[in-house]
Amino acid sequence: MRLMRLEAIYPKPKLNGVDHKHRIYPYLLRDVPIVRVDQVWSTDITYVPMSQGFMYLAALIDWHSRYVLAWRLSNTLDSSFCQEMLDEALSRGRPEVCNSDQGVQFASEGWTSRLKSAGVAISMDGKGRCLDNVFVERLWRTVKYEEIYLRRYEQVPQLEKGLREYFAYYNQKRLHQSLAYRTPAEVYQEGSRSRKDCLDKSKGNRSK
Repeated sequence: MRLMRLEAIYPKPKLNGVDHKHRIYPYLLRDVPIVRVDQVWSTDITYVPMSQGFMYLAALIDWHSRYVLAWRLSNTLDSSFCQEMLDEALSRGRPEVCNSDQGVQFASEGWTSRLKSAGVAISMDGKGRCLDNVFVERLWRTVKYEEIYLRRYEQVPQLEKGLREYFAYYNQKRLHQSLAYRTPAEVYQEGSRSRKDCLDKSKGNRSK
């Protein structure tokens, strides 16, 4: 059934309801060409089935390079695990825009205030428009079909260890056709160096 993309219809955990108490931000990326690293980061939460029960997985990726900047597992949908993930990613760099869905985790003050303090523009998918966040959706499909569905993890520590190893493989070794058969890490690191060189030159010119 997985190979044929068939799926039974049954109730699933609701990952992220909209919190109407919080501001919903407009989608900023329609028809915007993505041409450099740290131009856009994107995040989402997905449901991870286990042999007994389930977990939630959140990840932050760089759109241009597909590089997974940070990820977290949780057994609840409390916003704190997403905020910890964001803190880790922001310790490594700053995007111009961060895109998410309208879920309560990403509309919360804890999430949006971190982005605003870092000078990051906030973008949110249109309601019912999953393709607004297509690169994260592709990541989930890849992770599930190449790792989670094959392993059928029974314990959370095993799942966490397996995902840590998989994301290291995904970033450092898995070649992407859309990246001219380079890895996300290669593209992200090359782009980060180029961006730093441009900033250094710009600072040097202003000081003259």
